Amino acid sequence: MQLKKNVPSRSKCLQDCIAMKQRRILATYMRGGTSKGVFFRRSDLPHTPFERDRVLLRAIGSPDPYRQHIDGMGGATSSTSKVVVVWPSSEPDCDVEYDFGQVAVDKPVIDWSGNCGNLTSAVGPFAITQGMIQVPRHGIAQVHLHNRGMDARIDAYIPMSDGEVVEGGDFELDGVAFPGAEIRLEFLYPGHEADSSNAPESLFPTGSRMEKLDVPDVGCFDATLTTAGNPTVFVLASQLGLHGNESQSCINTDAAMLAKLEAIRVCGAVRMGMARNSEEAAEVCLHTPKICFIGMPSEFVAASGRVVSAAEIDLNARIVSMGKLHHAMTGTGAIALGVAAATPGTVVSQLLDGARSSIRFGHASGSMPVSAEAEESGGTWRVTKVVVSRSARRLMEGSIFVPADVLAQHERERA
Repeated sequence: MQLKKNVPSRSKCLQDCIAMKQRRILATYMRGGTSKGVFFRRSDLPHTPFERDRVLLRAIGSPDPYRQHIDGMGGATSSTSKVVVVWPSSEPDCDVEYDFGQVAVDKPVIDWSGNCGNLTSAVGPFAITQGMIQVPRHGIAQVHLHNRGMDARIDAYIPMSDGEVVEGGDFELDGVAFPGAEIRLEFLYPGHEADSSNAPESLFPTGSRMEKLDVPDVGCFDATLTTAGNPTVFVLASQLGLHGNESQSCINTDAAMLAKLEAIRVCGAVRMGMARNSEEAAEVCLHTPKICFIGMPSEFVAASGRVVSAAEIDLNARIVSMGKLHHAMTGTGAIALGVAAATPGTVVSQLLDGARSSIRFGHASGSMPVSAEAEESGGTWRVTKVVVSRSARRLMEGSIFVPADVLAQHERERA
């Protein structure tokens, strides 16, 4: 039997594999909150966005039609397919700046438009261990962060001992198997503010705190659309035929429900002005907005097997990320939830029978608290700060290997 001319011989394939060289890129693999991602210094990556994304996609292993990320560092879920690029800030009121990239698993796309509240907890520790900033040797280091994608300002309070970041501790976070050191995050003026007043209209881009979303072929839903944390669409679980206490497997095995949630999400994206129509939203708005459905407090079994009673939570919340129900709660989702709970007239505060500055909510892996500082002045409500706590830990430091042909353009740039 003769081989077809367009099919290379086995020996030719072997020769090509032997000839293929790889290049090293310094990187740190970190857990932050209930997410994992690969952290890079900006100076170690190509300067042009196209070449940078090409390198990072190959490092993570996307696009992968098998959706497994076998040939890369990604984890094939929205919580584990992430990259963070960090550099020292030249701004007088900021220590560190960073870009967060949500990497699509089966598409050659990195969405840089949002933030990851969970991985935000690891940005400060990464910057400190990389020597980017000077901090106290003991006590709590306050690090001023600037997320470029959302133009968000965050203060991170990081425990230090003998000049090193404290990573071990007794702070427990549902969704993370082992305890760690608590890192307090204060998200300042969350949302796309047009000015420092942080009026509700800046956090609720349609100008309304609650509105009707009429989704073709799906139904009409009460919704709150906010840009706090990340753009998020809040809807009531009861209007979906749900309770808000569903497990990951319950939602992720229900193709019809996932399709309904996606239709509502893209409708919300159009209403928020993120896309011109639902077709464009489905194509370009992969990472944001998130969609979160909320329900009255009710008992459920968390992913760990722990029973969460209705008495220990104020409401239930489940958030969808990249087409699947999140295994816990996104950090930015918690921020958005805190803002919506603290602001009168949203679907969240109405479910709570009034605005609250602090709540504990149930999610698929347990429960967590979030608080927001809000005040009324001249008939206008303004949110000044949202506070959440996370932990972070380095999992690996070293080099990621990327095929040399991917880095060829980068080398020409630097030369």
